[in-house]
Amino acid sequence: MSDQPVQEQPRPNEAGHRAASHSPAGSSAPPPHPGRRDMDEHLAAEIEEALGNMSIGDLMEVAEPKVARPVPGRRASSGPSSANARSERERKTGRIMQVHGNDVFVEFGPRKQGVCPLAQFPEPPALGAEMTFIVDGYDKEDGLLKLSLEGTVRKAEWESLEPGQFVEARCVAVNKGGLEMEVANHRAFMPAGQVDIRFHADLSVFVGEKMPCEVKEVDRARGRIILSRRAMLEVEREHLRMKLFSTLEVGQVLQATISKIQPYGAFADIGGVDGMIHISDIAWERLKHPGDVLKEGQQVMVKVLKIDQNQSPPRIGLGMKQTMENPALAARAALNEGDTVQGRVTKIMPFGAFVELSPGVEGLVHISELSHDRIHDVRQAVKPDEIVPVKILSIDPAGKKISLSIKQTRERQEQVAQRKEDRKMENLRGQLNKKWGAIPLKGGLG
Repeated sequence: MSDQPVQEQPRPNEAGHRAASHSPAGSSAPPPHPGRRDMDEHLAAEIEEALGNMSIGDLMEVAEPKVARPVPGRRASSGPSSANARSERERKTGRIMQVHGNDVFVEFGPRKQGVCPLAQFPEPPALGAEMTFIVDGYDKEDGLLKLSLEGTVRKAEWESLEPGQFVEARCVAVNKGGLEMEVANHRAFMPAGQVDIRFHADLSVFVGEKMPCEVKEVDRARGRIILSRRAMLEVEREHLRMKLFSTLEVGQVLQATISKIQPYGAFADIGGVDGMIHISDIAWERLKHPGDVLKEGQQVMVKVLKIDQNQSPPRIGLGMKQTMENPALAARAALNEGDTVQGRVTKIMPFGAFVELSPGVEGLVHISELSHDRIHDVRQAVKPDEIVPVKILSIDPAGKKISLSIKQTRERQEQVAQRKEDRKMENLRGQLNKKWGAIPLKGGLG
């Protein structure tokens, strides 16, 4: 029997997406993304919209690249879909036989052996360990299968370039549909939607950068190579998500990156997983919009408030203000019953007005404490954002309630009028004394 590897027929559940591989013990290679089929359909539509029947050269408005000669024994791709090509990549499970120099030798049977670069392993594998490899080719001279670990980023070679490989590519320019890439000394295309998980308005920041990518399509007849950095990031993100949920607990304080801002709050990436920070948990003071204090890409500290595993994907509630000292506590401790202080009217309600004494510290002025006169509408006495003097009537630390009064900082109108009349008579008496001298009072005992 020949030692030439026999191509296995793809199993029914492998059609349209890459089959999962068994990672070696201690390997950091992430599992394939569960939504890969949907992503391929989306990618095919995106490529069709960006390229259509054009080649990479047509898109970049330069001469069509030379078509490489077909490699003997290799069937050229016949269409834009990479699903079938990916399913044809043979996977074999073998036993580690020897580690020699920069090579790892694997045994699959009595007369079938292969070799895999040692650099693809996070650490030298244990002899006798069983691992699953991808068959990249066959070395007739040495009689060995050429192997690689799935998920390993490696230097690309044009002759062995196939969909599903993880390779390193360099961005050389930006075009109207995405990025112009260079891989295996050939030009390639990366659609804008495949550059990152999140939207980038300016793709020019990637020019000159080397990045790990997944080969999505190789069409030698049309001189077209399609790459995806997003696919690589999603696989890594899924790996991080699984790792994170194995250790995530309520109460943990983590570093996060603000990924998206909405009127009701902000989403933050805590390491492969997005959590939600409600607007009320961003800061101790009231915010009109999260964008007033946050921006996308900002690094913040968050506390895990809740984890809902019943949702898919699981929902995580985060809080920022819970990692900060509450300024209201110190401000409230400095207040005393009977003090008269200045405050700002923040909210008007039918039963009274709320007044902010300091950031995060509010008290209520009941409608009966607004004025000495009887009023039926709170707006008759105060207006929003008006600065008013208030007297602290009571402080309830347990209920976090403060009762205030505006009328007790003001005298009644009758008292004011009487005081004015008394001052007027006193002034008149003083003038008379100054002009006529002291006038003895009549009557009394002689």
